[in-house]
Amino acid sequence: MSIDRRNFIKKSAATAITAGLAGSCALPEEKSAVETPYINFNNTYEWKITTTWPPNFPVTGEGCNYFAQWIEEMSGGRMKIRVYGGGELVPPLESFEAVSNGAIEMGHGAAYYWAGKAPASQFFAAVPFGMNYQQMNAWIVAGGGRQLWEELYDRFDLMPMICGNTGVQMGGWYNKEINSIDDLKGLKMRMPGLGGKVLARAGGTALLVAGGEIYTNLERGVIDATEWIGPYHDYKMGFHRVAKYYYYPGWHEPGPVLELIVNKSKFLKLPSDLQTIIRTAALRSNVWMGAEFDAQNFIYLDKIMEEGNVDIRPFPIEVLEKLRQYTDEVIQELVEQDADSKKVYQAYNAFRNGLNRWSAISEKEFYQKLMG
Repeated sequence: MSIDRRNFIKKSAATAITAGLAGSCALPEEKSAVETPYINFNNTYEWKITTTWPPNFPVTGEGCNYFAQWIEEMSGGRMKIRVYGGGELVPPLESFEAVSNGAIEMGHGAAYYWAGKAPASQFFAAVPFGMNYQQMNAWIVAGGGRQLWEELYDRFDLMPMICGNTGVQMGGWYNKEINSIDDLKGLKMRMPGLGGKVLARAGGTALLVAGGEIYTNLERGVIDATEWIGPYHDYKMGFHRVAKYYYYPGWHEPGPVLELIVNKSKFLKLPSDLQTIIRTAALRSNVWMGAEFDAQNFIYLDKIMEEGNVDIRPFPIEVLEKLRQYTDEVIQELVEQDADSKKVYQAYNAFRNGLNRWSAISEKEFYQKLMG
């Protein structure tokens, strides 16, 4: 028996015994040793969470409602969280600052919205031609991404947590055909994050527009195109009524992470069991949102095809190849200008390259050769 195999078996046995004795459900990355939780049943907490989504928005807003419900249930009613949609307490894209300064305890959105405050935050949301939902989960939950994310947000007195994912997105809605890279020149498109910077490199104009304003802007011609998420949301938003062309794949957001941000000072003052409950509810929300999008998207793709006068088509391969080149250029410039981005991207890229070697002989082979 090899030394590596012998050590692996010993470690597995020791872990099983420790787990059985401890009876703990803490994630490995959260605690390195069993701790007795501090629980004060006499104190109750009433917190607020503000989102970047309209109130009760399908999946993302619903997920925040479930998140609050699960925390109340798990805490036995000791912690209640009231959910506010974007604009009800603060404008949708000002939640980062509101949580950072402690005016509101929690926020829900996507990290690329805060690129102006911390450019490296974009790598914790979506990277064009980058990692998908499953891979982003692996990097953040188990591959060191969480520690880098927390380090980046610490200066803002924020604690970030993975709390949802849309899965691979569609490429967006357009009112003109995209036959070559030149067709993106002069295009005004709602597109946040690194994808927006790539669009700008191609000669377009990327605009950051809150979700609740996109339909009106597209209908009135304020923008020529928009990306959002996928068929379920896009149908509910009504984009098939105001745009003709629906392109795929979502090169700009292959697995965008949705985040929970918590005011760190307030979080650390909570009893330890409530801290764990919040983390657990965020992970549950992460699973539920990703699953709900998958469960609904194929149903609503059929609806779009049946009810709308929509031309659904792939981007030309030449366009995608040029966008990939621009992506490399945009990221290279960013890491040269920002030390945080360099540090985060080096870790992101190393993990992606390693994981891709495994994916090439597992999932890729399955999809290409075995999937019916």
